[in-house]
Amino acid sequence: MPQYNCSKCPGYCCSYPVIGLTKNDVKRLARHFGIGFRKAKAKYTVPRDDEDYTMRRKADVHFGRVCQFFDTDERRCTIYEARPSTCRTYPGGRCGYYDFLTFERNTQDDPEHVARTWNK
Repeated sequence: MPQYNCSKCPGYCCSYPVIGLTKNDVKRLARHFGIGFRKAKAKYTVPRDDEDYTMRRKADVHFGRVCQFFDTDERRCTIYEARPSTCRTYPGGRCGYYDFLTFERNTQDDPEHVARTWNK
């Protein structure tokens, strides 16, 4: 299995349209912020039919919308220790950004293609 260096990624997985949360994820967020479960649920989630809870999102210049806890300047998670279970297990086999980057680098015959766009 490939090893991913997530610190070099612009936050692709944080831009997914649905970031599913479990009740335990909401409890973890509540503990992290020192608030009750109900307040955390109201503040950080959006209800969906097919998920227990879904993470609220915010605007992002690169992907349109990203997780509300993603720092759009530093391109990193601001709640890493309290991140949801789906984030803890990602990529779980394949990373879409890694696949995209590999394809583009091979197509362009340039091992640095795309990545240098995100370096500061």
